Amino acid sequence: MEATDTVTENPPDSTAEAAPAASDDVLIEVDGKLVPNYDATIHPFGEGDVVSGKVVRIDKDEVLVDIGYKSEGVIPSHELSIRKSVDPSDEVEIGEEVDALVLTKEDQEGRLILSKKRARFEKAWRRIEGAAESGQPVEGTVIEVVKGGLILDLGVRGFLPASLVDIRRVQNLDEFMGQKLECKVIELNRSRNNVVLSRRAVLEEERKEVREQILGRLESGQVVEGKISNIVDFGAFVDLEGIDGLIHISELSWSHVNHPSEVVSIGDTVRVKVLDIDKDRQRISLGLKQTQEDPWQRVLNEYKEGDVVEGKVTKIVAFGAFVQILPGVEGLVHISELAQHHVESPAEVVRPGDEIQVQILEVDDSRRRLSLSAKRVEGQELEVRELSEDEAAAVEGEAIEPTEAESPAAETPAAEAAGEPQAEAPPAEAPPEEAPAEDAPAEDAPAEQSPEEAPPEEPQSEA
Repeated sequence: MEATDTVTENPPDSTAEAAPAASDDVLIEVDGKLVPNYDATIHPFGEGDVVSGKVVRIDKDEVLVDIGYKSEGVIPSHELSIRKSVDPSDEVEIGEEVDALVLTKEDQEGRLILSKKRARFEKAWRRIEGAAESGQPVEGTVIEVVKGGLILDLGVRGFLPASLVDIRRVQNLDEFMGQKLECKVIELNRSRNNVVLSRRAVLEEERKEVREQILGRLESGQVVEGKISNIVDFGAFVDLEGIDGLIHISELSWSHVNHPSEVVSIGDTVRVKVLDIDKDRQRISLGLKQTQEDPWQRVLNEYKEGDVVEGKVTKIVAFGAFVQILPGVEGLVHISELAQHHVESPAEVVRPGDEIQVQILEVDDSRRRLSLSAKRVEGQELEVRELSEDEAAAVEGEAIEPTEAESPAAETPAAEAAGEPQAEAPPAEAPPEEAPAEDAPAEDAPAEQSPEEAPPEEPQSEA
């Protein structure tokens, strides 16, 4: 009997102690029963932590996310994106895994409040800071057009100034709305949440190799095609598919040009001749008039000394009047060749816009000069008229040019080279690529010689 009592004896409460250990904290004993331990499935987190979860419901003003907590997290619509007035259904989908930052673990209504945009904000800042240090570009979508530039969604709001959107200034920023752009971070201030971007820096880096290839391929004298990319007072810039060249105002037309916009417009496709290449400074000088017929050749081919031709007075100076006989070709009627009688001032007998007949006295091919005479045309007598005070003052001081009413823009005075020697202008150089073309000072352009600076010609001796 004693042996039997010894064998059947068991350690007290052995089953009760073993149950919790066997459950591995997944099951717990409550009121003598084993039930699931839900708290063991919840990962501890606090306010300010970033958690992950699955979207389980989308309402018009909030999104519910299951993060494995005792209640679902709520993301208000204004905490979904840095964009303004977003539709939750445009930002997330049912079943989508999202990261969110814990704003309030339990608000007054006992809800867990989350923010998707702030979780994205924290990640974005780390990425942007890394890009700023390494010099690598960041990509963002244009979400707003504001005064002075564009706003990009990088997870944070990045500002792209209008002057840094492209290599050349963009006229219409609205065309970039919704586009994804690669930019470099050029300014970063975490305390002010300030990110300034430059797309121009990325484009210039990409085009650097292209520019070198183009410079290596181009030769002086070559005729190429390009598009007018910008117009400034001293000329027009041409995009040669990767690098800009400059057509100086003096190289736009054989006729005199007051402003480049009289000849070309932005976006025009033009054929130009390469006049000069500076590979060290990456500057190209181009000529447009060299691809067009030289009107001086028409003079040599069609006219000779002694011919009488029709012409239009384009400008009056103290020593005579310039008369255009062909588009782009002018000659000088010296004051002594205006009338049979003595002329004190050319404005006494002619004025800009007058159409008169002139006789060609001399064709100087080497100097591209025409000497003309009005008094030697048979049957033509120019009437003398009294000068107004303004005209008299103008003759004493400066040349008289046609007013807008007297002469349309298309008939402005042609290049003085036809009648007076033109100062030879060196090829103009494009501004360095670091500065936009429109910022280049106009005074850098060589000044053209004005007729009034030319010495008066000696009257031709009569035969």
